[in-house]
Amino acid sequence: MSASATPAGVIAPAARPMTRDEKKVIFASSLGTLFEWYDFFLYGSLAMIIGAKFFGQFDENTRNIFALLAFAAGFLVRPFGALVFGRVGDMVGRKYTFLVTILIMGSSTFIVGLLPTSDQIGLSAAVILIGLRMLQGLAVGGEYGGAATYVAEHAPRGRRGFYTSWIQTTGTMGLFLSLLVILLTQSVMSAADFRAWGWRVPFLLSIILLGVSVWIRLRLSESPAFLAMKAEGTRSKAPLTEAFFQWKNAKWAILALFGLVAGQAVVWYAGQFYALFFLTSVLKVDGFTGNLLVAWSLALGTGGFILFGWLSDKIGRKPIILGGCIIAALTYFPVFKYMADTANPALSRAHEMVKVVVLADPADCSFQFNPVGTAKFTSSCDVAKGALARASVVYSQQDAPPGTAATVRIGDKLVAVRGATFAKDLADTLTAVGYPAASNSSVVKMAHPWDIFRPQPLTLVLILTFLMVLVTMVYGPIAAALVELFPTRIRYTSMSLPYHIGNGWFGGLLPATMFAMNAQNGSIYFGLWYPIVIAAATAVIGLLFIPETRNRDIFANDASVHFGDTNLAFDRNAASY
Repeated sequence: MSASATPAGVIAPAARPMTRDEKKVIFASSLGTLFEWYDFFLYGSLAMIIGAKFFGQFDENTRNIFALLAFAAGFLVRPFGALVFGRVGDMVGRKYTFLVTILIMGSSTFIVGLLPTSDQIGLSAAVILIGLRMLQGLAVGGEYGGAATYVAEHAPRGRRGFYTSWIQTTGTMGLFLSLLVILLTQSVMSAADFRAWGWRVPFLLSIILLGVSVWIRLRLSESPAFLAMKAEGTRSKAPLTEAFFQWKNAKWAILALFGLVAGQAVVWYAGQFYALFFLTSVLKVDGFTGNLLVAWSLALGTGGFILFGWLSDKIGRKPIILGGCIIAALTYFPVFKYMADTANPALSRAHEMVKVVVLADPADCSFQFNPVGTAKFTSSCDVAKGALARASVVYSQQDAPPGTAATVRIGDKLVAVRGATFAKDLADTLTAVGYPAASNSSVVKMAHPWDIFRPQPLTLVLILTFLMVLVTMVYGPIAAALVELFPTRIRYTSMSLPYHIGNGWFGGLLPATMFAMNAQNGSIYFGLWYPIVIAAATAVIGLLFIPETRNRDIFANDASVHFGDTNLAFDRNAASY
């Protein structure tokens, strides 16, 4: 498993343009991952409408919770999908496995658009919706590993980073596509019609993506590396056992998770998803402006996926991925502070000038970790901290005698938490001492998409673009890095599991974890320690234990161990028959 240079006597292929067939391989593989992100953003954007339609028998808070649970179900089952479809992909073939995954994924998305609501079929609507989300999550668990493996095994040697980096752009394209379809649908009907039935249109239109994807994938040939193994009868008969219960392979899955993917996941989620949450929920920037600022940064930064994928073929995967983790760990605190000072200067000044203290019995205070919105925090301390965190107030905690109900001291004023008018009293007191209203004139606001050529929005676009560049550094080369760590016979299985545990759990839990850390410590920045520590740990583990693989012949072991000196018509440099 050590990295190898080009073998003696073998001339590395010169860089050449992509062939027509290679472009088809990349396009077909990327469509599936684009589909994955289209549905992700679509469901997330419409979660509250979906909650009202399929969980309508419950009160508003409960149905919103169930809508988020249905969303989370897709994340939770992804690693299981990686195991199921990874095994099939290593035993049956790459092409047919990720043809099945896109059929399941696309059909599940389309059926949501046809599904009767709770008003029509009662609780069955909710059960079917959750079932569809779990099916889709299982399929997604097998989609990415299949796409990355398939493209890498077709890529010419020395260009795997560049070829697989095209798959990495699809998250951004999926975001743009989902927003575009939703906005276009809303533009041709009233808000009432969209809530009543128009929300189905974006789901139903996914059938177009599905049809194109299936048609193209049916025209693809199987991976040449898999065909070679099939011809020789050397496919793994138990990929799960071989990948995760033989230490020589399992150690690379563990190291891939902690030495590459965990850091990649938190930098990716912090730079795209949390940055938008920080703008709109913490800094109180309106949703329209926040989305436009992030959209501009995505447009400016997306080319970085291709750039860093290409560059990783020249200087290596490790310097770029681990370099992105290190830069993120060193810069997140000043960058997010600069973002706050720029986006909402009045709020930043209030943080510096107004002293807020929660006086509470420590035993009355919980760590408010609530990833799917089901937990209830009802103690006086929790109510106070939760309210202050949602209002983006910086505060400290002072211990009170046991059994004492919490109070909030703002300057020289005390606000009782147990009072019936606590929310109003808190808001009025904060305003009186200098905390700005959400609509204060210092908050950045854009009138239209081209309204960025002013100092405040332009500065924010540049800040967000910097975060996006870090995202492209860690994410652009990750597919090539993972593919190159594992032998062909268990590659699909081995790379899929660490990828989905890292991105689904380390990354997926990032927003909830950071909010809980902020609420616990009374700071809008304390939660940044979560991505910083994980990114830094990944950098250390990766530097010490992950080999550089850019020159690795990913078919060398297959040829030397399984094929001997047999004269197969298999050009390993070009990775094709």
